Amino acid sequence: MRIPEDLYTSIRQAIPIICVDLVIENSDGHFLLVKRTNHPLKAEWWVPGGRLLHSETVMNGAIRKGKEELGIELENLTFMGFFEETFEVDCRGADIPYHTISLVYRSRVVDSDHIRLDEQSSDFIWATALPEKFIIKKSEGFQ
Repeated sequence: MRIPEDLYTSIRQAIPIICVDLVIENSDGHFLLVKRTNHPLKAEWWVPGGRLLHSETVMNGAIRKGKEELGIELENLTFMGFFEETFEVDCRGADIPYHTISLVYRSRVVDSDHIRLDEQSSDFIWATALPEKFIIKKSEGFQ
C-alpha cells in the first residue's frame, strides 16, 4: 500500500524511517556498491537497501530489496548491526531533514553475473571497502 505523498511528508518530518541495508560480498571479498539515482545520497556509491513496508518482516524486506534492486535471490543473510543517519535532504530531494535507521544484513553472492539494477541505481561496482561514512553500530550480544 502506498502512503499518500502529503501524509508521507508529515511522517518523514515526525519520525525516523526504518530501512534495511545490504552488505553483499562476492567470492573475492569485495563489496557490492550501487550508484544511487535518488535522494538522499544521490549520485553516491552506496550499499543497496531501502524502506521496509508495513507488516513486512525485516528479513523479508532484505530479501525483497535483493530481488527488486539487484534482481538476485539472497540467501544466508546474517544480521550485522544498524546504521543511523540524519540527512539534510529527504528522499524526495526536499530541504527537509530525513532520519533513517537501517538494519544491516550481510550476504555472499557466488554468481555476480546476474545482477540487474532497477531504476534506483545507475551502475554498480565491486569495491574493496564499504563507504567511509557507512558505520555499522553493534552491541555486545545484539545479533
